[in-house]
Amino acid sequence: MEGETFLWLIRHAPVDGIKGTIHAADAPADLGDPRPLQALRQHLPKGAASYASPSRRTVDTARALGLAPELMSEFSEQDFGEWTGRRHDDIAAAGDEAYAQFWSDPARGRPPGGESFEDQVVRARLGLARVGAGPATLVVHSGTIRAALCIALNLTPGAALRFVIDPLSLTRIDRLASGWRVVSVNQRIS
Repeated sequence: MEGETFLWLIRHAPVDGIKGTIHAADAPADLGDPRPLQALRQHLPKGAASYASPSRRTVDTARALGLAPELMSEFSEQDFGEWTGRRHDDIAAAGDEAYAQFWSDPARGRPPGGESFEDQVVRARLGLARVGAGPATLVVHSGTIRAALCIALNLTPGAALRFVIDPLSLTRIDRLASGWRVVSVNQRIS
């Protein structure tokens, strides 16, 4: 790939659903307050390529930002398999041994029928390789942004999980000829 790539990574709006739930891909975004979207829109590059996870909440957020993204499955959130649609508290209260084991090493742990965060990093690397030179906006998930930071900073997946990525926050990274540059992480636009 030739040329430099400038990435605006946006975490989707909050999910319109029960807090503490491992949401499925069809969970909608809560777009009730247009003010944060309007503020964020002012910080995005005009005419940039646009990409999003195919999840409903990322697509809803991208469209609310005035974007028409190309959907890329490589940017999907980590697959939590059999735990998808369930509340964390309910899984823990049920005494699920796999759940306790997962949290002892969340970077390498795999939920039943799901994938590890390490797997998500591999997927995100493939997706980032498909993004061409120039400015691009990516409306994605917190895990996807952590995976991109893992790649940009050459971190272990466990270290990358330490980043906090809030809904509707902006993270800026650039892929330069000399390597990656991190401009900002979890920037709240108001």
